[in-house]
Amino acid sequence: MDVSRLTVTARSGASPERVFSVLTDWPRHHEWMFLTRARVTAGDGQGTGSRLEAFTGVGPVGFLDAMEITGWDPPHTVEVRHTRWPVRGRGVFHVLPRAGGGSTIVWQEDLEIPFGPAGRLAWRAAKPLGAAALRHSLRRLAELCCTY
Repeated sequence: MDVSRLTVTARSGASPERVFSVLTDWPRHHEWMFLTRARVTAGDGQGTGSRLEAFTGVGPVGFLDAMEITGWDPPHTVEVRHTRWPVRGRGVFHVLPRAGGGSTIVWQEDLEIPFGPAGRLAWRAAKPLGAAALRHSLRRLAELCCTY
């Protein structure tokens, strides 16, 4: 299985504590994550072993991303393992303090690319669009943290 890394960053004027709090308020993901609604399905959503689901799409058309929180280090890192096709792999958010205040938010996805050569070819075309959607979402998160 091929794995592709996708990384985007954004700066926020908010502290790492505030960014981490907004980032991990799973039911509010629709306020910043492009076309996505998330919910906690097991645990409290605030530590390793908790499970989440996020539906990305419009109306009934889209896909369900099932995740398990595998890393939890407030206010700096939350890591998930994507467990359901079509999204499998690892996702991690790092919230880094900036000198003089504010935060840098790093969103990294290591995604398993299915379907061999055909999947790699399709991903080459889709990756820039995926990166743009993640970048747009991360900028919205950064802005929301300053008004939350």
